[in-house]
Amino acid sequence: MESPLVIIAGPTASGKSSLALAVAEKFDGTIINADSMQVYRDLAILTSRPGVDETASVPHRLYGVLDGESPCSAARWREMALEEIAEAAGEGRLPVCVGGTGLYLRALIRGLAAIPDIPEAVRGAARARHKELGGEAFHVELAARDPETAARLHVNDRQRLIRAWEVLEATGRSLSEWQKRQTPQEGLAAAGVRLAMIVLMPPREALYGACDARFQQMIEAGLVDEVRTLDASGDAHGNTSGLDPSLPVMKAVGLREMLRHCHGETGLETAVLNAQQATRRYAKRQMTWLRHQLDSEEMERLVIEGLYEETRLAEIFSFLHRFLLTPGGE
Repeated sequence: MESPLVIIAGPTASGKSSLALAVAEKFDGTIINADSMQVYRDLAILTSRPGVDETASVPHRLYGVLDGESPCSAARWREMALEEIAEAAGEGRLPVCVGGTGLYLRALIRGLAAIPDIPEAVRGAARARHKELGGEAFHVELAARDPETAARLHVNDRQRLIRAWEVLEATGRSLSEWQKRQTPQEGLAAAGVRLAMIVLMPPREALYGACDARFQQMIEAGLVDEVRTLDASGDAHGNTSGLDPSLPVMKAVGLREMLRHCHGETGLETAVLNAQQATRRYAKRQMTWLRHQLDSEEMERLVIEGLYEETRLAEIFSFLHRFLLTPGGE
């Protein structure tokens, strides 16, 4: 019999973590992180990592498990997540996976394309080309060769832009082509998992207001000091000028704007306004991704057209009761 898994998805600031906690408390669950930034120990405030009270209430997994200088790919996260899902099921607990990182969720649900190993020479050449051109020009060149992949990558997403380039160089196929070659057998069905998804899809005005309010709360919680600490930290090699800016953790939404403030380039008010704008843009991209990528007949799905509110719990719990009481998915 397939074991159940609940995924709670939605844009940043929509209330996913609070909903996951309510579900885990009600259904004896284990919460598994699917946020690409919360996997790191750094920037607990900026990434809105669950606090001591939340983690003491129910088991939380894959939060703060890696150092910032240890990059976490979708493949690495998926392997860890499948282990945690299996462990929770083995303990008789309901695995509740929560996050808004579309690449991670897609990798978990659909599996990963079997892309051949990329020779180091090709990797090095791709990095060198990006350094030579800069992010914007590199993105333009990639778009000319692989428009489909480039269209869904931000010009500042150095890691994924380089990945798309090196895959194309080494294999002669675009990253999008490889991803389309995935089959359902590579996804959750192959792992014996049956899926229900709850998606929070708030109206844009409400979501943007929540994004702005939460960032202001981060400032009040000590975000500036957290960013200064990261900026002054050393790495494993003894460097004391902060982490390598190309590392994934350094792409945390709002970090660039706060670093500019810490370096004396902008005032705090300007930095907050810019970071709030960056957060709203990120939330918009997440909403677009959720609308187009997670519509599947292979899962039971409940869409909540709003921010999370406790008043929606009766509807959500009813949906989950039906899901858990129908092992065959009928």
